Amino acid sequence: MAPNRIIYVDNASTTQIDKRVLVSMNPFLGPVYANPSSIYSSGLKAKEAIEKSREMIAEFLDAKSQEIIFTAGGTEANNLAIFGSTSGLQKGKIITTAIEHPSVLRPLERLEKNGFEIVKIKPKKNGVIEVEEVKKNLDRNTVLVSIMYANNEIGTIQPIAEVAKIIKKFNSQRLALNARPILFHSDACQATQYLAMNTKKLGADMMTINGSKIHGPKGTGVLFVKEGVKIEPQTLGGDQEYGLRPGTENVAGIVGLAKAVALIDKADIAKTKKIRDYIISELLKIKGTWLNGCRRRRLPNNINISFRGVEGESLVLYLDRKNIFASTGSACSSRSLEPSHVITAISNREIAHSSLRITLGRYNTLSEAKIIVSEIKKSVEKLRGVS
Repeated sequence: MAPNRIIYVDNASTTQIDKRVLVSMNPFLGPVYANPSSIYSSGLKAKEAIEKSREMIAEFLDAKSQEIIFTAGGTEANNLAIFGSTSGLQKGKIITTAIEHPSVLRPLERLEKNGFEIVKIKPKKNGVIEVEEVKKNLDRNTVLVSIMYANNEIGTIQPIAEVAKIIKKFNSQRLALNARPILFHSDACQATQYLAMNTKKLGADMMTINGSKIHGPKGTGVLFVKEGVKIEPQTLGGDQEYGLRPGTENVAGIVGLAKAVALIDKADIAKTKKIRDYIISELLKIKGTWLNGCRRRRLPNNINISFRGVEGESLVLYLDRKNIFASTGSACSSRSLEPSHVITAISNREIAHSSLRITLGRYNTLSEAKIIVSEIKKSVEKLRGVS
């Protein structure tokens, strides 16, 4: 490996922006800088770019343009979905999982303090929830279900289409009683690049996308809100984004996000899977290793492995010296001394402390994978020797 070459494998945290995305953004970082709410020609050009981007993303999701709400990222979109859909309610039951992203779990913790009942479904050992667990927790007090499409740490893919069908059936009974329907939200930030995203087939009422996970710009996101679903804005100001997300729009970011969505190529999946499977197979040859999460129901780019007798953070730092950038889990909780809540939910604290997450992206290659495997094997041997 060339001394200054960087191998970046922390794509679940953020992705390198695609150069084609940058090109699409450039006019709106310079010449077309007017406020999209203005009525003169430059402002109208900016507004037109936003609406074209909205149409592109709506087409990708098989949705309507008015169902696309632009946000400043996945965290804001998740917060808007949760707080917006429960605004005005004094109490109620919310069903989620024990392995959600902090941008879902922390808003729910606040709602719990305010009187809501929060049910966190624990997944099986393979990191996948049982649909029946959702079904048995649905009752007359349930107001919201929020289950992520694919996990950011262990890559497990949840059966959200099946969950949506159960909720729909339950709602048909509530409708007959004129009761408020249960809303279903799914955080799809990690899924967008690799999984089917047809909102009609998936059945969610709200779904979150994050531009920085799909080789788009940071600080951009989308909340899909199904037509007819009523949510309340969480910030007040202008009428942008149908009044749900006021403030002058990030035109360049929105254009870049739409371009990133347009560049998603499912043909990349086979290449990414091949690299993923090579890394997993080679690392599992190391004595005392575990693959965290399901091998079959797994994102094509995700590898999460624990090494007995090795601190995950120490391994990350060893790899950093070799210009290999990986992680131990979610970047949103990386400064916490607590072990991953995701891995402890399916295993134990020891395995959580010894985990390494490798997440691939568009630019990773098989030759890089061979270097990664070689350096991890050497690093694990060294760390076990000093532990």
